[in-house]
Amino acid sequence: MAQTLTFRRLLASSPKKLSVPFWSQRALLFSRASSVPSWPRSLLHQAQAPLLSSVKTFSTTPLCRSTFNIQDGEDFQDRVINSAKPVVIDFHAQWCGPCKILGPRLEKMVAKQQGKVLMAKVDIDDHTDLAIEYEVSAVPTVLAMKNGDVVDKFVGIKDEDQLEVFLKKLIRA
Repeated sequence: MAQTLTFRRLLASSPKKLSVPFWSQRALLFSRASSVPSWPRSLLHQAQAPLLSSVKTFSTTPLCRSTFNIQDGEDFQDRVINSAKPVVIDFHAQWCGPCKILGPRLEKMVAKQQGKVLMAKVDIDDHTDLAIEYEVSAVPTVLAMKNGDVVDKFVGIKDEDQLEVFLKKLIRA
């Protein structure tokens, strides 16, 4: 919705208003505003093409994500154990109901830390070797790792207040 309003303001403030058919304007305003609209050039007047090409694209997704999925053991080594920042590791499974509740909650709380903490997600069905190595006997299991060492751990669901305390403790450790 915010993207649509921003794009409408851009069109309204422009000295050259688009004079395209109503259905095309509607498609422009209600399409995803993350990229320049891909209309056939035959629908546009010659003077309108430069206006559309000068439209800046924008996205609401962060450029540097603090949450990532582990691909393999080497990826775990590079992104978690060798990380300069503290890392929260969420051991989960697709079939696990509590994992589906905790995962988004934990991601939200990690995002609130504004890059001070990273979050690695490990699917125990895909990476049983990592689950065995870190003694994961139930899911969800969350480990806190700093400088390659496990500094804290919990099993099961926590509420947002408990997660915030867990993350603050990791940052201070």
